[in-house]
Amino acid sequence: MSFFNNKLMDIVRADRRYAYEAYEFVFQSLEHTQKMLGRTLDMTTVDPSERRNHVSCRQLLDGARELAIREFGLMARVVLRRWGITRTDDFGEIVFNLIEAELMSKTDEDARTDFRGVFDLDESLSQGFQIVLEDE
Repeated sequence: MSFFNNKLMDIVRADRRYAYEAYEFVFQSLEHTQKMLGRTLDMTTVDPSERRNHVSCRQLLDGARELAIREFGLMARVVLRRWGITRTDDFGEIVFNLIEAELMSKTDEDARTDFRGVFDLDESLSQGFQIVLEDE
């Protein structure tokens, strides 16, 4: 699932708070969010900066949360923490690092502060899990 990108490595070197995988995960979350919204984008032919392709902060965070739970289950909190992601604010930092590197785009209304304290990430990643033991 990993794709190596020299521009991403430059970002990781410049901002050591987040692992390379955290940036890949944000791209995967964007793609997952687009699918959740019923949009299919061919990134080779569609301009992601077009208004109709834009996702809001909340939509991206919801998509990231859903993808983390689907991919990592009960380990989602641990995996994201290992990559440096502990709060919704961290997603904003990653997104805006990608925007500054021209690997993502934004609208005039988008701001880094949109990601501040949107929800408790730890709680949202562990909510709803139940361990069911079958009777023998």
